[in-house]
Amino acid sequence: MPGTSNALLVPYYEHPVVRPAEWDALVAAAPRLYGVVLNPASGPGDRPDPAFAVVAGRLRAADVRVLGYVDTDYGRRPLADVLRELTRHRDWYGTDGTFLDQVAAAESEFGYYRRLATAVRGLGPGTLVLNHGTAPHPSYARIADVLVTFEGTWAGYRRRPPPPWTGAGASLCHLVHGVPAGVDVAASARERGAALYCAVPGVGDHPWGTLPHALEPAP
Repeated sequence: MPGTSNALLVPYYEHPVVRPAEWDALVAAAPRLYGVVLNPASGPGDRPDPAFAVVAGRLRAADVRVLGYVDTDYGRRPLADVLRELTRHRDWYGTDGTFLDQVAAAESEFGYYRRLATAVRGLGPGTLVLNHGTAPHPSYARIADVLVTFEGTWAGYRRRPPPPWTGAGASLCHLVHGVPAGVDVAASARERGAALYCAVPGVGDHPWGTLPHALEPAP
């Protein structure tokens, strides 16, 4: 289980040209990071983006996992489309892991993700993160390195915490947004069984355009 010194798994969905100071802050925080999710265009995009290639290289040089973002639409996207985007991430940005978003949680969709995980492993070694956003069927823990079992607001996290996890074989991660300054989400995540977390102040439709308070660059 990762220690608290590198427990941050950060999805940061802003362009390096638009937010260079924030990307500099992420690289500087390397010892505290488990990984960073790279998301140039709701996936890798249609062509390589040199600015993302640069920040991906800087993160790898700092020994930070770079996870390529791909949306699976809860098992509705064709496997070939998902794998094409994963291959682009690895070819264009040198990603050493995969962050699958909008992942189904029910046992009925497990076959799709088992086939996908097998194909992902076939592309080469790397970390596989499944973002369910809720507690999935325990079978998913057999095919992934990390399961995101909560994604939502700080108010929801406090009011209705994730249920106790009954599976084994994967680390858990909680992604929390709308978090006020000074709140220790790390402690709350550990109490709820999550070795990894991210807590950002952002709200609304694009909360992952903000960094955790502790990583925000100085004004």
